[in-house]
Amino acid sequence: MMSLRTGARRLSTLTALSLTVFPGLTLAEQQSEQPDQAEQTAAPASTSDNGDRANVPLVPDTPTWDSFHGQLNAQKYSPLDQINVDNVGQLEKVWEVHTGDISDGSGDTPATVWSATPVVANDTLYIGTPFYKLIAYNPATGEEKWRFDTQSSREALTQPVLKNRGVAYWEADDPIEGESCQKIVYMGTMDAQLFAIDADTGKPCQGFADNGVLNVDQWNNVNSKFPLSLLQPPTIVGDHVIFGWAGKDWAYQEAPPGTVFSINARTGEREWEFEALSDEMRRKSGTANVWTHMSADEQNGLIYLPVSSPSPNFWGGNRTEKAPLATSTTALDVDTGEVVWSRQWVHHDIWDYDINAAPTLMDITVDGEEIPALVQATKMGFLFVVNRLTGEDVWPIEERPVPQGDGSVEGEVYAPTQPFPTKPAPLLDQSKKPEVWALADAVGFGQCSRLWDELTYEGMYTPPTTRGEGALAYPDSAGGVQWGGVAFDPESQTAIVNTSHIVQTVKLYNREDYDKADSGSGNESGFAPQEGAPYGMRLEVADNWLGMPCWEPPFGEIVAIDMHTGDIKWRKPVGASQQFGFFMPERWGSPTIGGPAVTAGGVIFIGASMDAKVRAYSLETGEKLWEDQTQAPVVANPSVYEYDGRQYVAFVAGGNTILKDQVGDQIAVYALPEDNE
Repeated sequence: MMSLRTGARRLSTLTALSLTVFPGLTLAEQQSEQPDQAEQTAAPASTSDNGDRANVPLVPDTPTWDSFHGQLNAQKYSPLDQINVDNVGQLEKVWEVHTGDISDGSGDTPATVWSATPVVANDTLYIGTPFYKLIAYNPATGEEKWRFDTQSSREALTQPVLKNRGVAYWEADDPIEGESCQKIVYMGTMDAQLFAIDADTGKPCQGFADNGVLNVDQWNNVNSKFPLSLLQPPTIVGDHVIFGWAGKDWAYQEAPPGTVFSINARTGEREWEFEALSDEMRRKSGTANVWTHMSADEQNGLIYLPVSSPSPNFWGGNRTEKAPLATSTTALDVDTGEVVWSRQWVHHDIWDYDINAAPTLMDITVDGEEIPALVQATKMGFLFVVNRLTGEDVWPIEERPVPQGDGSVEGEVYAPTQPFPTKPAPLLDQSKKPEVWALADAVGFGQCSRLWDELTYEGMYTPPTTRGEGALAYPDSAGGVQWGGVAFDPESQTAIVNTSHIVQTVKLYNREDYDKADSGSGNESGFAPQEGAPYGMRLEVADNWLGMPCWEPPFGEIVAIDMHTGDIKWRKPVGASQQFGFFMPERWGSPTIGGPAVTAGGVIFIGASMDAKVRAYSLETGEKLWEDQTQAPVVANPSVYEYDGRQYVAFVAGGNTILKDQVGDQIAVYALPEDNE
């Protein structure tokens, strides 16, 4: 087993792939910024721990929805076709449950944000709740089999709300009959505890860590301002349980540095760890963590990390040296944690452009050549497409000059260029200020026009400023694309992604001005101190006094991309925005959180919108085929599964206060009427 600290130190993978891995840097510059200088070439990942790995297909042979994105490839694809474009309009709700774990934040308990994708394995549907309970249901009826309560504190330690994105499932290759914990469900908590629960009985696995609980915070030993919250379920590859952590956004200059851990599935023993920042930057900065799910290519022994930005998020004068693994997609050898390749998508990130979704792995044919590819969706509305084995461009990714600020922010050093994909085209036009929405401007008596005049904008990557009302960010922290990521139909080689069109304003304040201006914050908006830095900040949605967006609709779309060519096949507004109980026209679309699933029946399923509806669309045309109302916005990806010969689609209607103040505790499951199957 490798040294526990070698993951980041192995990034001297800078020979034949050097200029591809870190575009825009010379080889000498790349080598000079690494933690050590030991030469190493990019090599295929080890398969020493799994002799059968070469036989694992990228797309499972049987219908599978046993992880956060359905499968480790993050395609969110099901080969089931019982439900198809001809009959999906007949879908009916066949069962629903309410977990009881819900809070609107009006009492002593913080509001709940529930983004859990149901995991279906072992003839059971498993879910985690924002009160950190793990529940097992019969997938056909919703009858509860068991539940386990972690007894975790209901305190919002690192987030403004209570959050849970679900559970992870593992089972032994050769289960020992009569032995417990041959199948395990894992769930983390906000206070950094990882629980391993017997998937059959709901009882803790006594052989795992400390009687079934691993205290991950024992490894929080640099700038430990907050616990390493485990809100996202681990990624399970073979016997490796791999996870990052979530922290407190925008709060500190110095914060816990981003570390990814691999532990043994049975024992909880730490196997390796990966660090995205150099030792020097770890001490004076922090984060660059992985807070969302990962994807993996089991056949080639690679796990893909979507890495976030360093701290503080909107000022980088404390971290002016290059940090090429921050805001990146980084491929590791799953057995050792060694870096195989990495691509940085934002240099010197001062916009909180975390890579927030697992890259989607796919085999595509471009100009007659079969390519093992991945697509990395981003908050910027870019889709970067590279060879998943080498990190090389599929279509050219160009380094282009970007704005260099207005001189108002002391100590900042801006990256001269940023990567721009040539294909697919950006999901939204960031080249100029979005047009003011005349309706919102009229209702606001010119408020939106006045705001636009006070906002700096020089195109994509306009830096934060202290002047006027700040900089216009389109998009900024809200995305673009959120953690739902890209779905992919391997038959037609069509990628599906939903995107938000949101304008935000970001302004920096020196310490004296910040203390006067600070009027509090909400969920991913408002004022934040960036304690220790010379500047606090404010991030807000650009709207009028009535809460109407100041920019023209649509506010969200679903987009289909032909991955043979990188061209858009179709794009449609998705969902409907909602304010004060009124639904806006669907042609205006809705901001979206959560992603799509796609099936061999030619159907796309998605929730994600403000209006708390779930919908089905035609993969071929984008036509809406079906919809139903749920308790709250579905901000998790749906699950598509088969049980006893019947196909089901499951949605978690949990809500997210980023979209609107409507929360839920509903699992809603749909199928065709039995006489129509």
